[in-house]
Amino acid sequence: MKLLILDRDGTLNRSRDDYVASADEWEPLPGALEAVARLNHGGWRVVLATNQSGIGRGMFDMVSLNAIHAKMHRSLAAVGGRVDAVFFCPHAPEDACTCRKPSPGLFEQIGARFGVPLDEVPAAGNALRHVQAAAVAGCPTHLLMTGKSEHLRGQVDTLLPQAPPSTALLGLPPGTCLHADLAAFADWLLAQDPTADARASGLAPL
Repeated sequence: MKLLILDRDGTLNRSRDDYVASADEWEPLPGALEAVARLNHGGWRVVLATNQSGIGRGMFDMVSLNAIHAKMHRSLAAVGGRVDAVFFCPHAPEDACTCRKPSPGLFEQIGARFGVPLDEVPAAGNALRHVQAAAVAGCPTHLLMTGKSEHLRGQVDTLLPQAPPSTALLGLPPGTCLHADLAAFADWLLAQDPTADARASGLAPL
């Protein structure tokens, strides 16, 4: 099984200064849903690992979160993509849980659920805490320069698509690769397997 873990806010959809608290506020990033569809067609199963402390803080409830994800699934289906599962942490920081990133709990839950060694599961997201949690769990790590990391664009162009050890200056785990956005990450990942890349481009049968 080829499994991939993505962050949600700032990676798949636009992030907000407060919270994405309703389906009306959920807006996909340009090209992100299509990137997921291409990954799916390349044989990748995609799951999300996302902090949703707005629940613990009382900013929105599970009904609202379910409505957000229902809209997300419909939007993905409309372009031929899918997310197999959403793992989320509902806790506020003061709850001191083990699933709130940068703790690795969500990633460990995903590994246990799907029965896949996490060192074979790439993880990509826009937030440092996502990459840190993924690294602790043993995943190969990828930082997208969108959302919380959009300020890096233009500063590290010479590091793309693979970052040298100098990325330690950015506080990233060793070996982290940098990509402009989810579409660029999908291009990179699919290029590692030419057969999958051809399937994702519609050049070979699924």
